[in-house]
Amino acid sequence: MRTKIFATLAITLAALAAAPAVAHADPHHDSIRYASIKSCADKDEQPRPCGGWRLVMHSGEQMTLRDAQGVALDAKGRPTRDFPAPIAVSGNGQRVAYFTKTGRLALRTLGGGVTLLPKDALPRVGQNEMTLVLSDDGGRLAAVFSNKPRATLVFDTATGDRLGTLPSDLGLQGFSADGDELLATFEDDESVTDLIVYSDAGERLHRATPPQVVAANGPQALAADGRTVANLVQGDKPELVLYDLESDQVTDRKKIKLPVGDLDMIDWTGDTQVTLHLTRHLSNSTKVTIVQIDTRTGAATIRDRYTVLKDTFVFAACGG
Repeated sequence: MRTKIFATLAITLAALAAAPAVAHADPHHDSIRYASIKSCADKDEQPRPCGGWRLVMHSGEQMTLRDAQGVALDAKGRPTRDFPAPIAVSGNGQRVAYFTKTGRLALRTLGGGVTLLPKDALPRVGQNEMTLVLSDDGGRLAAVFSNKPRATLVFDTATGDRLGTLPSDLGLQGFSADGDELLATFEDDESVTDLIVYSDAGERLHRATPPQVVAANGPQALAADGRTVANLVQGDKPELVLYDLESDQVTDRKKIKLPVGDLDMIDWTGDTQVTLHLTRHLSNSTKVTIVQIDTRTGAATIRDRYTVLKDTFVFAACGG
């Protein structure tokens, strides 16, 4: 599963997929569409993040995370000016992970309380060198480091306990639909890409070298079974491709019809449903279309459309 941050500055977050039992974007129960931070011009007229993180809800309501760090701090605690602090929204839109202004890693439940992870949960690195990835329900959190090679850390957000680690030379794609596993990629010196599945405790479960139709068309999403991978082949005739890591076989290919937009997120949101987040970066706006695909038939249904706040420097959308 995965999450992405999109806009003027691109920050990688893995896609966040959803477990079948969780309802997504239920109009009767408000949830977070995306988190946004405002763009301001510096003295050289260059855009930079400013202010605090804002949560934009499906209802249209907006709220500011007043305890959240907005601009990222470096390893010595100094503002970086050019980078927003990391943030992640769970796939079901009910939880958000972020750094508080006191430097603690926090998980906030919509309409509920805030859980703080231990002070020593993370190594001392700059916030601009870190990406946060939440599972669909926010029960698992991964911290990925981009500067020096460091192991990815996986936490139980209910207890704050570290569950396991993933090797530092992997590219995290995200959690499985039920949050029990993580999907990662490994590229060797010959540009061969492997897909690897780990348990949330850091145990390696599956590893395979998929065909190019899978390896060259990321991002990929992992189903709740911990072995079925979905990815999208884009172009004039897009296809949804399903691949089984255990048997190392492409198990299905479905031609699908999609609205205009670039793929930013792909998530499993049911046993036979994959959800895509498509974005269009226009001259004065960013538009997002969320499409649900029936993996049995290839039928596509538009679940949601929205336009990101015009003053946004960067935003983090929920997965699923």
